[in-house]
Amino acid sequence: MPNNYAPRSRRTMYFIGVTTGKSSIMKVFPKWADHLGLDAVIEGFDFPPHDDPEHYREVVRFIKNDPMSMGALVTTHKLDLLKASKDLFDYLDPYAEVLEEASSISKLDGGLRGHAKDPITSGLALERIVGPGYWKNSGAELLLLGAGGSSLALTMYLKEKAENGGDVPSRIVVTNRSEKRLEEMRAVHARINFPIPIDYRLCPTPEQNDAVMGGMRPGSLVVNATGLGKDGPGSPLTDAGVFPDKGLVWEFNYRGDLLFLDQAKAQQEARGLTIVDGWDYFIYGWTRVIAEVFHVDIPVSGPGFDEISRLAREAR
Repeated sequence: MPNNYAPRSRRTMYFIGVTTGKSSIMKVFPKWADHLGLDAVIEGFDFPPHDDPEHYREVVRFIKNDPMSMGALVTTHKLDLLKASKDLFDYLDPYAEVLEEASSISKLDGGLRGHAKDPITSGLALERIVGPGYWKNSGAELLLLGAGGSSLALTMYLKEKAENGGDVPSRIVVTNRSEKRLEEMRAVHARINFPIPIDYRLCPTPEQNDAVMGGMRPGSLVVNATGLGKDGPGSPLTDAGVFPDKGLVWEFNYRGDLLFLDQAKAQQEARGLTIVDGWDYFIYGWTRVIAEVFHVDIPVSGPGFDEISRLAREAR
């Protein structure tokens, strides 16, 4: 069904994705809007992955020109959308410029603004998993399965943390099914003088990912950043893959068949695993963009954040 670009009569925020109607945000946003006093509604715009560039330009032009369209969160299309419509933006934040993606569309003083929020939101979610001093005390490494935008964003967060003397993994390993994404990530890292030792591994098959994971140090964090389990069925691993002893396991997704999560749970007791899904990442991802779109302060910790999380859990 074609998207509706008629002028809106109420303040509206959009979710630009693939299957937006299945997302918990459609139930969560009304609760948050009431809690924050936003007087706004949310609508989804669905596009197939890697859609016609003109379709991305249409939605960006609509948001830019419709007074009641306040902004949007962009998921799957954040790279393609910005590539197709960069000239329509009046401002891009430094992350958006470096990563060449826009996950947040907002307006300020009549100008259309694009932000790449994932380095911030993935970092907030990561810190809830590892805790203070985890990497230094354990010597653990980070394995990113998938070299797409979410993995690159997390490495950007760790770059800044390392440069500020913060606690970071002793080594990062990134795997991907195709060489292209690995080369794109390598090029970005070279351009910014990435300070953490990092290996890029071409792994076209799940069995190859299993082998790489088998070489990670005890306590290492394994992340499913492939989209498999949500955007497509399956897992980047086979059932025979062995997670690091006393390791951390992070599934970026919170909905879908989540086979990767099931594989980790099957080994949880035997390997002493700590397993986390993408729910906190979801909360941070949406609240950071909502704060930008509506120019409101939303806490990232403490009682205010706990209340936001409670409302989301109840609505979910």
